[in-house]
Amino acid sequence: MVRDAGTLSKEVVEHLTSQLGAQVEITLEIQAQVPSGIPDKTVRDVSENCRTLKFKTFEFEKE
Repeated sequence: MVRDAGTLSKEVVEHLTSQLGAQVEITLEIQAQVPSGIPDKTVRDVSENCRTLKFKTFEFEKE
């Protein structure tokens, strides 16, 4: 993922941000499907990390 982020930055973002007056926003969406469910500790750990990283939104859904 780190390698891909660097490539994305070089091949896409740099071209856009080089334009006069450009405002570029990058959005990351993460989806995971775990058939057996996600343990409560993992939900707590991921939620705390999301808060620490200042994610605007995050949630867990049960199907």
